[in-house]
Amino acid sequence: MQKMIILTGAGMSAESGIKTFRDDGGLWEGYDIVEVATNQGFRDNPELVLTFYNERRRALKEVEPNQGHINLKTLEQYFEVHIITQNVDDLHERAGSSRVLHLHGELRKVRSILDPNLVYPWDGDLVLGDTCEQGSQLRPHIVWFGEAVPMIDKAARLVEKADILVIIGTSMQVYPAAGLIGYTKPQTPIYFIDPKPNFNPDYHENPTTIIEDTAVGGTEKLLKMLVD
Repeated sequence: MQKMIILTGAGMSAESGIKTFRDDGGLWEGYDIVEVATNQGFRDNPELVLTFYNERRRALKEVEPNQGHINLKTLEQYFEVHIITQNVDDLHERAGSSRVLHLHGELRKVRSILDPNLVYPWDGDLVLGDTCEQGSQLRPHIVWFGEAVPMIDKAARLVEKADILVIIGTSMQVYPAAGLIGYTKPQTPIYFIDPKPNFNPDYHENPTTIIEDTAVGGTEKLLKMLVD
């Protein structure tokens, strides 16, 4: 069975009602990104940061996977599908996808500020005073700006093995995620799905198909191309 690696970004979840990251000039749902998505912001105002992610976690419970997420699950009938997502929501998992790697963390998990390997599932609000088993404060399990992306090496190894690479709803302009495309084998076909594609296939030797559509429409077309 061919190995299909799928890279997804904010556009994947936009049709579920999750606002695209940085839609509004440096703000995320009305918050300054520097204040809520950096270690400095957490040191300066931890209550604000925890409130922000508590709001995002509650909002996640109000949305459902869209047809695009379901279409990616359908592809598992025909390919060995691995999803590498920049999204922190759990919509891929809720749609039934069985192999999902989160590059930038997960909203429904928290971790110790003392030991990043102490990670816990978390569905309610997180407040100051919530601690890990070692007594250290818990923080959102999110990769903030300026932090290392611990799953990037594992993601690169997956892309190296791809027989087909699919990119959905991400500009592939932000590193280190954008560098993953460079790990594809020569002649590995690439499918790029985005309503406003800014992907330049001339920069890559791989045969590239651009599908100018949203995640839902684009994955419907992808299914027809590869399966029907």
